[in-house]
This record gives sequence, C-alpha cells and structure tokens, in this order.
Amino acid sequence: MSYTKFVAALVRKNSGNFNIIRVSPGRYRSTVASTKSNEEKEQQIDGCTVVETEPLELISHKTKNVTKTQVDKIHIDFDNTQEAYKSKDNVELLRSLLVFKLCTIDVLVEKNKELMDLSKKLLGQWMFDKLMKMTFYGQFVAGENHNSIKPLIQKNQAFGVGAVLDYSVEEDLTQEEAEKKEMDSCVSEAEKESPDTDHRERKYKAHRQFGDRRGGVISARTYFYADEAKCDNQMETFINCIKASGGSSADGFSAIKMTALGRPQFLLQFSEVLVKWRRFFNFLAAQQGKSEMMVLEQKLELEQLKESLTKMGVGDKDDIENWFTGEKLGLSGTIDLLDWNSLINDTTKISNLLMVPNVETGQLEPLLNMFTAEEERQMKRMLQRVDVLAKHAMENGVRLMVDAEQTYFQPAISRLTLEMQRKFNREKPIIFNTYQCYLKEAYDNVTVDVELSRREGWYFGAKLVRGAYMYQERARAKEIGYEDPINPDYEATNRMYHKCLEYVLEEIEHSRKANIMVATHNEDTVKFTLQKMNEMGLSPTENKVYFGQLLGMCDQISFPLGMLHAARMLKVNRTIWNHRGLHHTVMWPLKGSTYRRQLFHSQPATDL
Repeated sequence: MSYTKFVAALVRKNSGNFNIIRVSPGRYRSTVASTKSNEEKEQQIDGCTVVETEPLELISHKTKNVTKTQVDKIHIDFDNTQEAYKSKDNVELLRSLLVFKLCTIDVLVEKNKELMDLSKKLLGQWMFDKLMKMTFYGQFVAGENHNSIKPLIQKNQAFGVGAVLDYSVEEDLTQEEAEKKEMDSCVSEAEKESPDTDHRERKYKAHRQFGDRRGGVISARTYFYADEAKCDNQMETFINCIKASGGSSADGFSAIKMTALGRPQFLLQFSEVLVKWRRFFNFLAAQQGKSEMMVLEQKLELEQLKESLTKMGVGDKDDIENWFTGEKLGLSGTIDLLDWNSLINDTTKISNLLMVPNVETGQLEPLLNMFTAEEERQMKRMLQRVDVLAKHAMENGVRLMVDAEQTYFQPAISRLTLEMQRKFNREKPIIFNTYQCYLKEAYDNVTVDVELSRREGWYFGAKLVRGAYMYQERARAKEIGYEDPINPDYEATNRMYHKCLEYVLEEIEHSRKANIMVATHNEDTVKFTLQKMNEMGLSPTENKVYFGQLLGMCDQISFPLGMLHAARMLKVNRTIWNHRGLHHTVMWPLKGSTYRRQLFHSQPATDL
C-alpha cells in the first residue's frame, strides 16, 4: 500500500475538509523508510564550493571475521594511573589538575562568559589568548588549524588514539538575537497569517521563551537558521571535514547536525507528522487489544484493520482493499509498525507528507492551511544537502554520524538519517544514527530501526549517547504542557543505555552487520561493554565497536583503551573544529555575521 494511494482515498472521502496543495515536481530524498531501493542521481547545490583541506593522519583498519574460539579476553585495568597518564608530562598533568579544580567552582562555570569578557578587558586580547592556551584551551582543544593539530594527533596515535574530524560553526549571538532567528525560521507563513487556526501541537511549535536553544546545553553546538546561502556554506564546511577525515584513512569519521542544513520549520512539521501517524497506529493497535505489547510485537490483524478503517469512514471497502496490497505489505495477514511506516514511500510529495490523521475521527487533515512555494523549495534543499553529504562520505570512505538534537526535531532527523542508511549502508555502515538514551522511547527506537535493517538487508550504524538537552527538555515540557520525554532519574537512563547497548551488541554477535559507537565517559558503561564483548566473542580487531570521549575529559579511560590498541585494537579520537568557546576574534565573515575564532577541539572516540 502506498502512502499516495492512502492519501488520495482519504482526500476523496474528506474533500470538503481541506484543500490539496499543488506541488511542483522536484527531486528529493524520501524521508521515511520504504520497502523499495531506488538509485537516484546526485543532487548538486548551486554555489557550493568544496574547500580543499590538508588531510589528517588517521588510523586505517579493515574488518576481519573472527570466531569466538579465536578471541582473546579483553582486560583493561583502569586503576593503573601510571599507564593511563603515560602520555602526559608533568606540566600537562599540573594543567589538568588546575583546570579540573577550577571546573568544580560553580560560579566560574555558571558565569564563564561574563568572566571571560572581563578578563579580556583587564588583560587585553593577546594576554587573554595566552592564558587560555595555557589552561582550558590547552586541555580541551587540539589547535587552531590543520598544521597546529598534527603534533597532538601524532602523539595520541603513538598511544593508540586516532581522530575523527567534526567541523562546528556557531554564531556569537545574544539571547535576543537567537530567539528572533528561531521564531523567524520555525514559524510558517500560514501560522504568521492565521495563528491558532491549524492542527499543530504545542510541542512542535516554536516558543520564544525557548527560542535560544543554547540554554542549559553544555557540550552540544547549536545552529540558527539565517538563509539558504548560510546553509550552503555550512554544508561546504561539512564536506571539507569529510574530505579531511578521508584524506589519509580508509575509515574516517565525521559528524553533522541537521539543523545546520536547512530551515528548522521543516523538522518541526515533519516530526509532528511522524509522531501523529505512529500515534494513529497505536490507536488502531489498542482497538485490537494490543496496546500493552512491545512495539514490534504489535501486529494488527489485516481484516480487523480494514473493518476499523471502514467504520471510521476513511474510505470504502474497495479503496481500503487496494491500500493494503503490494509486494510485501499485508502478505502475512498482519500489519506491524514497519509496514505502517512504509506507507510513506519515496514517491510521496512533500505537501502530502504534511497530512496527518485525526486519532478521534480517523480522517486526514492538513497540518497547515497554507504551504508556500518557497517553503517547498527550502524543504527540498535540506534533503538535497543531506544527500550530497552522504554521497561525499561514501566516496571518501568516511563514516558519517548524524548528531541527535531536541525531541521536537528528532523524529524527522532520525527518519532522514534512516533514509540515508537505507541508501548508503548497503555494503558497509557509512551512516550512523544517534540515539539519546535519556529518552523514555530510546529502546523502542533502536529495536525498530535494527529490525528494519534486518528486513531490508542493510548495515545498521548507531552512536549511543545519554543526551545533552535534559534540563532544557524538562523545562520546556513543564512550561508548555506535555509529557516529560526524559527518563525519571539517572539510574533509569543508565539502565536504558545498557539495554540499548546490549541489544545492538547482540545484533553484531548474530549478524556482524551492525556497528556501534559507545559515546560515554562512564567507566561502568565501558566495563559493561567490554564484559559483553568477552561474553559474545566479539573481537576488537573486527572494528564493530567504538568508544567516544571528549579530548582531555576522560584520559583515565581513553588512553588505557588506546594503549590496548598497540597490541590488537584501534582507537578513534574525535576531533572537533569548534567555534564555540575560547576566542571571539573574527576568522572570516559569513553574510555579515561575526564568528568566533576557529578552534580545533579534540573529542576522543575509542575504536575497538
């Protein structure tokens, strides 16, 4: 059953309720998983100039098949501080001690921006820069350009620590400027002209008091939409990063954020659509008495489903019969969530993607009363940029990690990433999705995506994190009035992380077609992973499991893992080009905006 047929039938049934928006044809990537695999021509973005960069020396490795009987047990002593800090001299150790001691002083952390501004006034720019390089900059940042980061990368490689390059650009905006940009880019023309007349939920609408998405976020960079030219520039920097990562390594890493690549209005709208369609599936599952089952165990009986849809008045019997026909759909006599998701296929128009079911009536309704041609073009350009980056990653032999963001963006981000995985992960895992384990729905999301990869035969790639937006998410949910998406406490998040991790490790054990990045500073989680690898016979030399830590944040974990590489395993160290923190002098102007100095900031990602 295609989504197009489904929409067309519902439109005929409810033709008096809304207007169909005509969309001019255009090429774009599908944003929801389908059961088909289509080859598409590469999208080109006008005005996008790829900046050539000097390649970094990264670790190259090949995948090997290792049977359980050939695998030696992994053992690391994280209490051996002499070995853990073997790479550091006395000055570096004293610097680390000073920096971490200063980080325990709450007022310094909470008022860091004000204190840095004051220090610059008192010391002058040159002395301030010198002081930062001797302390915080030297601890957490690798350098200012390609040449300056090489000594640190080469030194780390000697201890089994490699690098993954991630280019980050973040504007130096005031809170008021950030809020204005967010409201301008997240509110559609329809909402501006006729507020509160559409079918939007408050969670998926922009709210000025939470417009500055940097609030309460420490470790995640934030992008604000200005115009399409800026998105093109940010795509170029990601391409630059991909080329640098792949320049001297067969398997480099790079990372991107979807909010850097287009207008966030689309992510908000499409996230709401996906959530409402899933909610409609849950509503139909409840009608069949299956609401208490695990998500993948909810299989709707096809005949009962047809009967329910008929009673709800969403189509006549012949129409409904035609909806649930196809090469794979409904042949088993049941429909599960993955079948349901495949109703939106890669021929669906973007305007049709913004049609949502009303759970109470079963009728289809437009998410917006109006959808402009320019908004249509902006959506297409975002999809094109994502596709271009994925193709560059594949061509350069680089694995592309798509960072997770706020929950009101994340459903759309995950679907876009899933679509890239379906296309580019056919022979090996190129695209990695990020799963935030502080979310209540994390395990369901992981299991559904793994199951889809099994059915369609592509390689699953995941990065597991606990999450960076907890305080912001909880405050927003409470203020706006929707369910808190975060697990109730830290222990619940730990259990969720380990549950998701074990599930993916079991998938690696059974099929060897999955890869995982265990992004954590938690020593217990690292030990848990190593224990499970020993139990499952997963060899580090297979390069299926990776660990990630921020540079300078957790050397007592990073370097013991890295030094184990000297004998038999790899470690990948994630390097960030960061504009966020320590300097504000202009590196280059983009569309009149002032950016902080380009900083190279290293974030270890341990590769097992």
